[in-house]
Amino acid sequence: MDQTTLTRVAEALERMAPAPMPAPDFTSAGGFVWHVEPDRLEPVARINRVQMNLLVGIDRSRDTLLDNTRRFAQGFSANNALLWGSRGMGKSSLVKAIHAEVATDYPELKLVELQREDLPSVGRLLMHLRGAPQRFILFCDDLSFSHDDQHYKSLKAVLDGGIEGRPENVVLYATSNRRHLMPRDMIENERSSAINPSEAVEEKVSLSDRFGLWLGFHPCSQDEYLAMIDRYCAHYGVTVDPEVLRAEAIEWQATRGARSGRVAWQFFTDLAGRQGVRL
Repeated sequence: MDQTTLTRVAEALERMAPAPMPAPDFTSAGGFVWHVEPDRLEPVARINRVQMNLLVGIDRSRDTLLDNTRRFAQGFSANNALLWGSRGMGKSSLVKAIHAEVATDYPELKLVELQREDLPSVGRLLMHLRGAPQRFILFCDDLSFSHDDQHYKSLKAVLDGGIEGRPENVVLYATSNRRHLMPRDMIENERSSAINPSEAVEEKVSLSDRFGLWLGFHPCSQDEYLAMIDRYCAHYGVTVDPEVLRAEAIEWQATRGARSGRVAWQFFTDLAGRQGVRL
């Protein structure tokens, strides 16, 4: 095989499996998104988030996670956190809002988003973060696993870290609708069909036990739902007759069949648009 052919083969292989890009300048942005093929950390110029004072009805979870994050930013020990519970109740919004709050005083605190489907590459991501002088919140949103999903094994690299241990400058915050990260019916099914039911799902279920903080998010009451909308109106300067606002807000949630922070924001987005207010 001549040199020209070898060069073409090498170029073809590089296109099929491009070399990983070097770690970015972590001082260039407050947040980054991890991508693979090729491996790279892309800076996010403006993180999509809401202010923390607009999050209503989750005070206890807010205070707990804020204290944990502040200690981590100061260089002290901190726990990985699992934010679990009802959809639309501000789990991911809280993570991003707390990062913004703490990063104001500690700009070396960075937020890195990792998609669930990219968990097998987490070891390579940690190699980029381990040697950096900054501190990183590794954020995995909407985390869950099916009964035949092997991605959970990759997550242990973050939670346990193997013989190297989790990098001292990395903490994991994950959100999930499920407390044990897998559907209850799958847990019960594996227990009932396994030879040793007590061990059948222990490895997967115990994964959530590796999070030092469990923060539960539960459906909001009607009063909390209306308080969320009132807070948005006050913040953005939207003025509506209180009785009209209440009636429209209740009708809106009735058509959605649920109350949550997400539904409150969707109603307010519609209201602001009708009032000619830009968000």
